[in-house]
Amino acid sequence: MAAGRNGVRGNLWEGAVSGLYRNSPAWVLATGTRESGMKTSRPARNVDEYIAGFPPDVQARLEKVRITIRTAAPGAEETISYRIPAFKLKGQYLVYFAGFKNHIGLYPVPTGDAKFKKDLSDYKSGKATARLPLDQPVPLALIRTIVKLRAKENQKRAASR
Repeated sequence: MAAGRNGVRGNLWEGAVSGLYRNSPAWVLATGTRESGMKTSRPARNVDEYIAGFPPDVQARLEKVRITIRTAAPGAEETISYRIPAFKLKGQYLVYFAGFKNHIGLYPVPTGDAKFKKDLSDYKSGKATARLPLDQPVPLALIRTIVKLRAKENQKRAASR
């Protein structure tokens, strides 16, 4: 058997990667690429670099998400965590977002009332993930609601400590 990626022989490498969710931070670290085609040989040092690594149409959508989060949480600071953009508010992580081939991921999604759950149902993917498809308009109002609910959750958590 010939040595594969990183000198690993045979299917051992593929086996190690196959258990990872495609495009998860662990997948990106293991393979060095995103499904979108964005090369990740060097992690982005800031949100501008991260967004610049995508095609222009995706860049515009990522920028909309970024601006919406900033508007909903004016005191939040941008950073890169797990190789994706994140916002921290008063030292606690508020939300993360990431670009993929067919969607933008927004994490974590808070719990909310019945109306919020209904609004989120078209975008919910997993326990705490919202997938915003690239072929649909960016749901800016929903993003604002998610950010504000996350800020409230963080406040409650901080008050209980």
